[in-house]
Amino acid sequence: MSFEPITGSGLLIQIHTWASLLAFFIGPVAILRRRRDWLHKLAGYLWVTAMAVSAVTALGIFEIRLIGPLSPIHALPFLVGFMLWRAIRAVRAKEMVTHGRTMTQLYIWSMGVAGLFTLLPNRRMNAVLFGGDSWAGFAAGALVMGLLALILWRAQPRVQPRGDAHFPLHKVQPSR
Repeated sequence: MSFEPITGSGLLIQIHTWASLLAFFIGPVAILRRRRDWLHKLAGYLWVTAMAVSAVTALGIFEIRLIGPLSPIHALPFLVGFMLWRAIRAVRAKEMVTHGRTMTQLYIWSMGVAGLFTLLPNRRMNAVLFGGDSWAGFAAGALVMGLLALILWRAQPRVQPRGDAHFPLHKVQPSR
């Protein structure tokens, strides 16, 4: 493994790569950690920041040009921004199921699916991890991402809790 394909690239690609790697590794900590504890919140703040940096820097990378200087991947930063906004809005509204599901799905789609494309042969991350021209590396990455996606998907919150004394999710109407 050599990081030279990353360190030898431009500053924007380096920032994008390191932010994406931070998001990739910190995301499962935030998703799988017990809700509302300090580590979940810290990991969540770090993950949102890393995702935002990754999305913004992606807008300035034009190596795959399919539609003028753009490629379909340039739509992803807008989706990431929308999903982050939706998840933050949900947690502020104390809609914890919506928050948890949005963050989990954002992780799976952005880190899993989009990240998997970085492991295609002749791409930088394939060169870093597997030497640069390895379909076997792509297949191994697909297997790992598939398993991680399955674990995270099953960990999603399923039912909106009623609330508790420490963190009420809705206001209780006084009885008459």
